[in-house]
Amino acid sequence: MALFPLSAHLLPGGRLSLRIFEPRYVRMVKEACAGQRDFAICMLDPKGDKNTNQHIFPLCTLAKIVDFSALQDGLLGIVVEGQAGLHIEHIETESDELRVASYCRQEAWDWTASLEPQALQLVTSKLQDVFERFSDLQELYPTPAFHDAQWVIFRWLELLPVEASVKQSLLSAKDCRNVLIFLTELLH
Repeated sequence: MALFPLSAHLLPGGRLSLRIFEPRYVRMVKEACAGQRDFAICMLDPKGDKNTNQHIFPLCTLAKIVDFSALQDGLLGIVVEGQAGLHIEHIETESDELRVASYCRQEAWDWTASLEPQALQLVTSKLQDVFERFSDLQELYPTPAFHDAQWVIFRWLELLPVEASVKQSLLSAKDCRNVLIFLTELLH
């Protein structure tokens, strides 16, 4: 699987508009469109060493291209959608500096202990407010899933300007309650 490290974050069910211009990522997109190799969007670790590929956090998201266009500046524009959470096991660097990795699926949070509707009320209503204020979000998500707790929580984790290390920690937890508490405290 090819890796596309970004400062922006993508989680399952999320969408992200990207401008593709570096040759290694143009190749990555071509290979993905031809069904030759999948790719994942991963979070950058500013404290990690780039030469040893420690600048990429282990939790990432399998991405699927859902739309593409030629932008006014001549660059390739794509819209990707997060498909599944993955855990990177090993990274190698190809000759053009494209990172590729072996990986395993990252288990989703344990949703068996259902969340009470009132626990989600604040985070859901505030996310709806954000979507109403920003038309670019409305364009990316023509049918938002505000009724889906995981979708709501993942969108917040993508949107909030919180360090990637914090997001990695929250995503590593076995229970989603920690992230719900974190979001609720931030939104109050």
